Amino acid sequence: MDLHQLKTKSRMTTDGVNRSGNRAMLRAVGFLDEDFERPMIGVASLYSDITPCNAHLDRLNLKVREGIRAAGGVPQTYGAPTASDGIMMGHLGMRYSLVSREVIADSIEVVSGGMNHDGVVTIGSCDKNMPGCVMGMVRLDVPGVFVYGGSILPGVGPHGEPVDIVSPFEAVGQYQAGNMEEDMVHKIECEACPGAGACGGMYTANTMSSAIEALGLSLPYGASNPGVSAHKDRESYLAGKAVIRMAEMGITARDLITRESLENAVTLVIALGGSTNAVLHLMAIANEAGVDWSLEDFDRLGEITPCIADLKPSGRYVMFDVHRVGGTPAVMRALLDKGMLHEDCMTVTGKTIAENLAEVPSVYEREQDVIVPFEKPKSSKGHLAILKGNLAPEGAVAKLSGLEVKKITGPAKVFDCEEECAAAINHREIEKGDVVVIRGEGPDGGPGMREMLAVTAMLMGQGLGRDVGLITDGRFSGGTHGLVVGHVAPEAWVGGNIALVQNGDRITIDGDAKQLIVHVDDDELERRRGAWTRPELRVPRGVLAKFARTVTSASEGAVTS
Repeated sequence: MDLHQLKTKSRMTTDGVNRSGNRAMLRAVGFLDEDFERPMIGVASLYSDITPCNAHLDRLNLKVREGIRAAGGVPQTYGAPTASDGIMMGHLGMRYSLVSREVIADSIEVVSGGMNHDGVVTIGSCDKNMPGCVMGMVRLDVPGVFVYGGSILPGVGPHGEPVDIVSPFEAVGQYQAGNMEEDMVHKIECEACPGAGACGGMYTANTMSSAIEALGLSLPYGASNPGVSAHKDRESYLAGKAVIRMAEMGITARDLITRESLENAVTLVIALGGSTNAVLHLMAIANEAGVDWSLEDFDRLGEITPCIADLKPSGRYVMFDVHRVGGTPAVMRALLDKGMLHEDCMTVTGKTIAENLAEVPSVYEREQDVIVPFEKPKSSKGHLAILKGNLAPEGAVAKLSGLEVKKITGPAKVFDCEEECAAAINHREIEKGDVVVIRGEGPDGGPGMREMLAVTAMLMGQGLGRDVGLITDGRFSGGTHGLVVGHVAPEAWVGGNIALVQNGDRITIDGDAKQLIVHVDDDELERRRGAWTRPELRVPRGVLAKFARTVTSASEGAVTS
């Protein structure tokens, strides 16, 4: 094919006498005459040394560029911001986490949209990088491939046990309970993250990388190739070539987002026991693609999809172990063989899901115990449950994997921010049977909808994980486990009933019945509503204020577009 025909966008920037000034600037960064006849491909690299998730992406960027050049394109690398959920956890910095998803999408749209790139490869690895990258690619509606930075290798604890990023958070809770010395907390802290790569369990990063692979927006094995491996280098090179092949075939990133591909993504997330954050992010991606998708779709698929992965936080293994037993395609092949995936969905390879998996052996064709048999699942139904009731008329999200107890009724202990709750846990004020309520942490109220791994990990460390319920209009980390419910909508800041709960009110969380109820009659709730006034924004200006003023409900994906 004539490469100039692939310049569907960039000819606006480079072609003709009138664009002489534009070309002059591009010559200054190395363009040759023949480069103006080639498609220009943006490479959005979220490299930074802020976090181990992204510390190696500069290397992957170079491999992507090689692939683009080899296939006949001209790469143009630019940066997009990243923030570290793990480092921002447990303090006010976490307000910026979900906001960063929107900022990343905006940044990719601004640069590749402004430069009229003919395609884009995005490289991200921390939790919000991935949906942000995909949202940006889908907005641009050009050929687009996502490259996941890959998972971190497991750490080795003081006694030879595997440890990961959740381990030091839970060690803090054990220390507070008097069950661990401070020097042991320090030893675990030093071994939890042994190098570059995203958090190892089936937390948000690996959840979203798996979802994106199932959507068809990354190459096969992209979700399970470790970050520090030749596998990941080769994948990055091939991703550069793949974006040119997409251009030749006239396939854009938006073309790949359909109801069927979203069903594939949710099915894989449920099968692997993925993070509740997948609910927010897949709804946001569907929104960008203009595909009708709702909370009810997650519940519908959860009714027919078992959880078959023994992965952290509720299981024993991490993503490196999935790689060890055949990778994400081996799991997808098992699901395809069961008729649980749509086989004709197109992918960035230019082939369908079924064609990509045709020569891939099922994970069950080898002896392993990371992915358990369909006949003996970890859970016969999906672990992600959408709860409704008078506390969450629009819905709330619970993660039920690994729970022995899925129902609790107890007195509310109400906190108006995460810090108040953390202090109460630290002072051992939370007792067995309590239902902890953390409100004012929603998309609008936070602002930013903070994750609550720090408080849930402290409860687990204190041995209260089975005996305490927790609800919030904020979010939970993919590393959270226990009887917890997030994304309560409407949130407190806009007058949701969670704003009206008082200490001592009895609350029921029922995962099996999918109910979230405060046992206060309607007349009393209305009386309390009459005394309630909407608070002012916590942050008067800047990106957090802009987010708060434009963000939708968590039940709609907490999007700003």
